Amino acid sequence: MARVFVTGGSGFVGRNLIRALVARGDEVVALARSPASTLTVEELGALSASGDLEDVDALREGMRGCEAVFHSAAQVTEWGDPDDFYRFNVTGTNNVIQAARAAGVKTLVHISTEAVLANGMPLVNVDETYPRPDNALPRYPRTKAQAEAAIIAANDENLKTVVVRPRFIWGKDDTSVLGQIVEAVKTGRFMWMDGGRYLSSTCHVDNVVEGALLAADKGRGGEIYFLTDGEPVEFRDWITRLLATQNVTPPDKSIPRWLAWNAAKVCEGLWNLFGIQSPPPVTRVTVNLIGQEVTVNDAKARRELGYTSHVSRETGLAGIRDYSAGRIAG
Repeated sequence: MARVFVTGGSGFVGRNLIRALVARGDEVVALARSPASTLTVEELGALSASGDLEDVDALREGMRGCEAVFHSAAQVTEWGDPDDFYRFNVTGTNNVIQAARAAGVKTLVHISTEAVLANGMPLVNVDETYPRPDNALPRYPRTKAQAEAAIIAANDENLKTVVVRPRFIWGKDDTSVLGQIVEAVKTGRFMWMDGGRYLSSTCHVDNVVEGALLAADKGRGGEIYFLTDGEPVEFRDWITRLLATQNVTPPDKSIPRWLAWNAAKVCEGLWNLFGIQSPPPVTRVTVNLIGQEVTVNDAKARRELGYTSHVSRETGLAGIRDYSAGRIAG
């Protein structure tokens, strides 16, 4: 049995990490910044450590005696104050690194994202040698890229740091992406870009957990590993199948990607100018990550970690249908 620490434990990835860690017999301590988060992580079998990413002392105390830390907490909203993204994703990650060192933690695994590469261009079968761009899009991509760079730079003989980059995380208890897509369809705001006829990589949340656990055990310090479900899938076909698990059918309407990109630039400019806090109708991040091909190559994780992406898309989709049916029945 090992003692491990998890940030973001009440989130989608964090909840599933805790389940897997508890199932294999580890003692899990999870950071909890609210009563609701405390209740969630404790119901999953973790011990709660009250505090947030701004509280280095709380982080250090929670990590005391832990062999590994899984840092999955992040500001992932589509829009908001840039300072909030920096404080949570960059300063918060540096605080995690500082606390891990002070607590004598040996391994730190950071859950990153392909969005660190988002600068407007398609990503076609990219691997870990593809450089992080200097002009990553603002807010989420830019601050996650800065956090990732800090994690890599922190690797040394006392603290092994490893980054995993899953693309398009999905699964049965998704409380973010799937619900947003369903809501967009139901409110008439959903439309394809360029018909959705391009490829996308995906990564089931259980596969994310598999990769994160393997990265802690077998990953080389200072390295990055992409994680996917295997071969890419056509984006339109994938989203249609995902929505079908919720008995929702997407419309046929489509917009040219170039028009969506220009509209996003105009909207962001106006929202920034007037300090509007609610998200604009479309952002460049959305157009970049779901309006064109984004495919990544996970051969390095399969070769070095023994990563298998053990949950297939078919199994994962069936799991969502069963989960949704159970919730309705309950």
